Amino acid sequence: MRTLQLITLALVGIHVSAWAAERPDDPVAAALMARLAASYPATEFRDIRVTPMAGIYEVSMGRNVAYVGSDARHFLFGHLYDMQAQRDLTAERLEQARRIDFTSLPLGDAIQSVRGDGSRRLAVFSDPDCPYCRKLEQELAKLDNVTIHTFLYPLDTLHPAARAKAIAVWCAQDRAEAWKALMRDGKLLRPADCAHPIDRNIALARKLGVDGTPVLFDLQGRRLAGAMPADHIEAFLAAGEER
Repeated sequence: MRTLQLITLALVGIHVSAWAAERPDDPVAAALMARLAASYPATEFRDIRVTPMAGIYEVSMGRNVAYVGSDARHFLFGHLYDMQAQRDLTAERLEQARRIDFTSLPLGDAIQSVRGDGSRRLAVFSDPDCPYCRKLEQELAKLDNVTIHTFLYPLDTLHPAARAKAIAVWCAQDRAEAWKALMRDGKLLRPADCAHPIDRNIALARKLGVDGTPVLFDLQGRRLAGAMPADHIEAFLAAGEER
């Protein structure tokens, strides 16, 4: 039955977000949201949207999207597709929900590197001992006309020595060059200590749902995870500029 319902939803072929925009003040949805919050107090319900299917609502649960009946009891978990347009609507909603407000980032806690005119901007969360972060640095070096804000984010449970390296980089006279020397050239820095933002960076990463490295954010707040090749990053930046 659940599979049949998901297929039915997919064949409707209407974008949930667009439908919701046509009916922004649905009283049933508001009442359902209150019932969900009361019935499942341990779950974070962020917003609710009507769908084209009678009695079925889209609800954001933390970082996930689900579809719930008007009884606040029965849920559908899966992806909603617009088969005519060949679009994964749930994936689009998840991508929107995972966006951040780039302007709210504490850029003073990041290492800044400017290349060319610096017109494009990226925020990167990176661990000094993460091998994928080292690969990413090689790819980022191929980009031009970009400003990169690197938030040092040591994952202590995976890399016990990463925190000391992050602090040493931050305390260096030229942080950008120290980071480059460590990540691209493998040059170890002398241990150092000074006032640093490492704990704030860790708290920020957790708040943004960054649970691994490397992770990149563009100016529109979209995220890209992993050691992607330079051409992939270029395409990512270009797609953001088109929006």
